Amino acid sequence: MSSHDCASILAKGVRIPQIGLGTWQLQGEALTRAVHAAAEAGYRHFDTAPRYENEASLGAALRGAGLGRDSYFLTTKVWHTELAAPALLRSAQASVERLGVGPVDLLLIHWPNPAVPLAETIGALREAQRMGLARNIGVSNFPLPLLEQAIALAEGGLLAQQCEYHPRLDQSALIARCRREDMAFVAYAPIGSGQLLENPVVTAMARAHGRSPAQIMLRWHVQQGVVAIPRSRDPARIAENISVMDFALSAAEMAALGALAAPRGRIFDPEWAPAWDDPSAAS
Repeated sequence: MSSHDCASILAKGVRIPQIGLGTWQLQGEALTRAVHAAAEAGYRHFDTAPRYENEASLGAALRGAGLGRDSYFLTTKVWHTELAAPALLRSAQASVERLGVGPVDLLLIHWPNPAVPLAETIGALREAQRMGLARNIGVSNFPLPLLEQAIALAEGGLLAQQCEYHPRLDQSALIARCRREDMAFVAYAPIGSGQLLENPVVTAMARAHGRSPAQIMLRWHVQQGVVAIPRSRDPARIAENISVMDFALSAAEMAALGALAAPRGRIFDPEWAPAWDDPSAAS
């Protein structure tokens, strides 16, 4: 294991490594190389979804990397068209079979779907957990009012909420709510899908610390107690992204990064997205 072994957070008694490998748009050999590079660099958290069409490849890559199953944290999801109870259970079962490494550590609702009663979806999610398909359950892309409903319906059973989060998008209300619930907040697109790598505030900090802009932003997440799942196919970048535990940002630097939040800072706003609680939709 690398000297850059990742820090972790504790949510509801579950330890979650703070830097994970996002695998969206990674396929085949590129995915295998990324997973092996990540395992070598010390990653012990991997994130996928049926929508990414790479679960079988990810499972094979994890087995090939020689990681013991209990040594890493694995997340998959259920797509928004599969949230009726029978479909959700079929999706979860199929994901576990494709991955081929036993139950996932976290099963998420990928995006909410107002056409399916949330009570039915949360009930099915809890049933998937009872069936042994997932050790823990959670949600993704839930705005605050919907998160409140999900928390109530799950009766304290949700481990995590995964959302887009980076310095251009203020998610403080959601993060605070997760913290009160002892839930993990997981950031996807944590470096803003590359859009912040040349931001002068970020680059000045990178120069001051002798780090890359991506490392500055990932350190910002880590110091907030947020879990971040950057995606890369480049082994050098993958190793760089987890090497953020041996320096710290000052309170002033943390605030300066948070001050980059913009009214239209959201990058991901697909047609099936919910009504967000903030004015940050990409439209």
